[in-house]
Amino acid sequence: MDNSGPKKTCCESVRDFFTSAKFLIYMGHALSTWGDRMWNFAVAVFLVELYGNSLLLTAVYGLVVAGSVLLLGAIIGDWVDKNPRLKVAQTSLLVQNSCVIVCGILLMVVFQFKEQLVELYNGWILTTCYILVITIANIANLASTATAITIQRDWVVVVAGQDSSTLADMNATVRIIDQLTNILAPMLVGQIMTFGSPFIGCGFIAGWNLCSMCVEYALLWTVYQKTPALSMKGGQKEQQQELKQLSPPKELENGQSPEESSQPLMIEASMVKPGAPKQRSCCYQVSEPLRTLRAGWVAYYNQNIFFAGMSLSFLYMTVLGFDCITTGYAYTQGLNGSVLSLLMGASAVAGICGTVAFTWVRKKCGLIRTGFISGTAQLSCLILCVVSVFAPGSPLDLSVSPFQDIYSHLMGETVLPEAEHSLTSLLTAVNATTAAPAEELPPLQSYMSVSLLFAGVIAARMGLWSFDLTVTQLIQENVMESERGVINGVQNSMNYLLDLLHFIMVILAPNPEAFGLLVIISVSFVAMGHIMYFGFAFKSLGSRLFLCCSPEQKVEEVESPSLPTTV
Repeated sequence: MDNSGPKKTCCESVRDFFTSAKFLIYMGHALSTWGDRMWNFAVAVFLVELYGNSLLLTAVYGLVVAGSVLLLGAIIGDWVDKNPRLKVAQTSLLVQNSCVIVCGILLMVVFQFKEQLVELYNGWILTTCYILVITIANIANLASTATAITIQRDWVVVVAGQDSSTLADMNATVRIIDQLTNILAPMLVGQIMTFGSPFIGCGFIAGWNLCSMCVEYALLWTVYQKTPALSMKGGQKEQQQELKQLSPPKELENGQSPEESSQPLMIEASMVKPGAPKQRSCCYQVSEPLRTLRAGWVAYYNQNIFFAGMSLSFLYMTVLGFDCITTGYAYTQGLNGSVLSLLMGASAVAGICGTVAFTWVRKKCGLIRTGFISGTAQLSCLILCVVSVFAPGSPLDLSVSPFQDIYSHLMGETVLPEAEHSLTSLLTAVNATTAAPAEELPPLQSYMSVSLLFAGVIAARMGLWSFDLTVTQLIQENVMESERGVINGVQNSMNYLLDLLHFIMVILAPNPEAFGLLVIISVSFVAMGHIMYFGFAFKSLGSRLFLCCSPEQKVEEVESPSLPTTV
């Protein structure tokens, strides 16, 4: 009996982990993120294929998505706060996957009958299909935003309970899943589209989302049943108790559940008097989204973690990431697709290392100090990017106006060949890079600038992801349950706003000669973001920010009056 005891306990612990709410959340998040990454990668390629290798539809889609989240982020978050958790999760899941399935089917029809659709009504049917695809895909993205807010920002906190270490571990695991799916999912759908066709790719994504939706729905229901705390939100519970004390007979007559009769705390609501009219005017109802939007931004501004959230948003105002802008610049500097794929893999590894380092540093130094250390590490690595601007091989040329291309196109002038950096010239550079023999490549010295640039970008990923996790957990721990949705919705809006500004910055200065200025501006915004975080950290901890902390000091940090725990 004694020998079999430990073995049985070990088996039970393994079984309990794989059936726990924590593991089921990981599984559901992995399935959801995998489908999202496949769709986000494929929809851009599909739109380029449909519009004759033009980036117009892709640009319109990106603008619509960013603008929608920017305007509706607070409203989506308020909807998450108003409704029961299970209803929010199930509704957003069904809407998101259904929209992707409909989009996939619609794209399959367009790919199959594009020639016939072009001839119908002078192409208006095809244009209508384009509009429907972008509109439905945008709705899917808004539903995905709601899913991310409710699962990653709320359910994870409830499942972790009051244990800050468990919450940090869950956040880190979720982020590792994000980074892995961000690499592997596009690789899979890219191979399907390469060796198959866009038609097959659309069918695969639609089928995946159909199967994934059923599994995710079951996982959400199981997690909800295993975690009773998810059935009630803290702010709603407190407000319900107040209502019971004020009018217990009326409460019993209505027979409503706490979640049905409660209202979000962020909206200033007065107690309903017996003689007060219940009907609202039409103008009042129409203007309600605007009031919700305003109330959400005001609530975000009044949070004690306002500067921490703003610091994270400022990190989106940068060209120093592995997006289409940095990739295009790398092509103009002679790097081919093979080298870029290796650099992206190295960036992912650095991000995972930063995610793992976050949990270790947080245990040693506390959450707020982890953000300060991560920000310092990121900013230090980005110094390499600034050095690359002035290193040998840098195309920086202050004598060339950053707006030369724009002025030339507006005035109808012919752009000089050496100043033309359109999509055609970029594709030509890519083909020449991949097909030219080794002796035709630029000398090795010309690679010093771009090498320093990517060395700084990759090294900074460790600090970036650690800092992102720090701010995420600060928001989770210091925002009331009844306001988590709207605060995270506004945070997403701020992130998209700064991301839009960085694209506008590139549009104003698109030529490689001005990319060095964009690098300097990007590092400046990152520095301003970390300065804001430093102000927040110093206000919270004072001079203790610079002291090595013991476990006792970490407890003081969490219980500090300047950082109130979740209500």
